[in-house]
Amino acid sequence: MYKILFLHGFFASGQCVPAVALRDAFKGRAEVITPDLPIHPKEAISFIRELIEKENPNLLVGNSCGAFYAQMLASEMGIPALLGNPHFKMTEFLRERIGKHQYKSPRKDGKQDFTIDEALIEEFAEVEATQFESCSPLCKDRIWGLFGEQDTLAHFEPLFLEHYERSFHFPGGHTPTADEVRTWYVPLAEKMLMEFIKKVLVETRASTRNTPKTL
Repeated sequence: MYKILFLHGFFASGQCVPAVALRDAFKGRAEVITPDLPIHPKEAISFIRELIEKENPNLLVGNSCGAFYAQMLASEMGIPALLGNPHFKMTEFLRERIGKHQYKSPRKDGKQDFTIDEALIEEFAEVEATQFESCSPLCKDRIWGLFGEQDTLAHFEPLFLEHYERSFHFPGGHTPTADEVRTWYVPLAEKMLMEFIKKVLVETRASTRNTPKTL
């Protein structure tokens, strides 16, 4: 069974609407892993990297801040990724929201309160500065962008297209509804699974044919 790792947005959790909708849509066909991500970006990236090494997912799917992380880890670790409304400048998003907040969906540890402060913003600034360092020609067509035409928070399709080639639109906002996940995210995720798993099989067979046999 295929594995998909879903990375949620900043105010969300592994139980947010897009995560649940993606799990339901792939039930019986793929395991969709939807963890709660740490609030601090460096901790989140380390957590995701370890999870990828443990679970070996076939595809990353991220939304907003989760897509920000997915771009970096997909490039670094050679995994296809679907980026939904990626927010590549989280510092701008956070500076307008300094103070105390609550997550918009329940987290497994029961902690719903968090604070945005200057230290958190500075940590995001450090990560932002190097976010495209692992991008290479090899991953240009393996990382796809999906952009909501009614998104009022993230407008980074031009920046995405400076690094990647395949961009798609859907008639929705920043955080997709369950119907939008089923209608737009799922078909693209299915297409990516088929396209890149087939490519891996072809490359593996070619490599096997070209490997000298030993006695």
